[in-house]
Amino acid sequence: MKYLNPLLLAIPISIFVHLTDYSPVLLFVTACLSIIPLSGYMGKATEEIAIYVGPRVGGLLNATFGNAAELIITIFALKAGLVEVVKASITGSIIGNLLLVLGLSMLLGGFKYKTQKFNRAAAGMHTSMLLMAVTGLIIPAVFLNTHSNPAAEPLSLGVAGILMTVYILSLIFSLHTHKDVFRPSQECSDSPNWSKLKAFSILLIATFFVVIESEFLVEGIDPVVKTLGISELFIGVIVIPIIGNAAEHSTSVLMAMKNKMDISLEIAIGSSTQIALFVAPLLVFLGYFIGQPLDLLFTGYELIVIIMATVITAIISMDGRSNWLEGAQLLAAYFIMALAFLFV
Repeated sequence: MKYLNPLLLAIPISIFVHLTDYSPVLLFVTACLSIIPLSGYMGKATEEIAIYVGPRVGGLLNATFGNAAELIITIFALKAGLVEVVKASITGSIIGNLLLVLGLSMLLGGFKYKTQKFNRAAAGMHTSMLLMAVTGLIIPAVFLNTHSNPAAEPLSLGVAGILMTVYILSLIFSLHTHKDVFRPSQECSDSPNWSKLKAFSILLIATFFVVIESEFLVEGIDPVVKTLGISELFIGVIVIPIIGNAAEHSTSVLMAMKNKMDISLEIAIGSSTQIALFVAPLLVFLGYFIGQPLDLLFTGYELIVIIMATVITAIISMDGRSNWLEGAQLLAAYFIMALAFLFV
């Protein structure tokens, strides 16, 4: 976390820029930079609290706060009516975790260790859950694209409810009935480094500033689109997922470089599964209650990249081994997809 601390200087800068209306583009940039270390502190505080409360409740906390920073950003974007940005961020989070994060982890870990092994059973469970989650995103989009005058909102709400139910069942499965198989390497430390008061305080403070900076970030999206010519789709698919999960991404890479691929795989694939099963459905319900309807109607290209990312990851993780070449292949797939989004 210490190497991210210099980015905390972006917090007072963003507040100053916001108060003076100096530059909306600079506001967007500083907000993005400040969220990176803040999300890292949220994750670290959650891990420390998890040690105090035990593995079951701790696992639930980790699962709940795993994508908290990105969730906060997308809630503000949804509130601002940037529905397409929100849906794009869902796509970007899934392919980013599967291809960019896992790819970079396998690449750098593979440079240090010729072949890295991970639990095939756990990997299989992760990918099967991900395939289920992706199915829940694909079917409504296909249906809504092939039927005239569809009831988009009721269908999206129904699918969202089913996905969240599956998410709850997956938590019971991974934290209770099959915890020894599903999370064999989750506990990285037996004793906390922070006191309980410090952990809770940092979590509250970091969350408070993430809320502020997320509002600044969303405020700067429109000026950035008009000034730099970057599409809202690119911001949603590439920028927001990377910013919101940067600290978690670095943890995945560090675990791979320590030859702990089980943890690295869980962070990458598990985060994508959580986005599809929990975050996306939650945003559908929130959109309904705040008067900004969010359906699950994704574009054809978004569906293709989600399917391809899922299939590639499932194939690569099938043998329980990884190497640097597989990591390079995942990264290549990600940059090809990102390049296409850039030119939209």
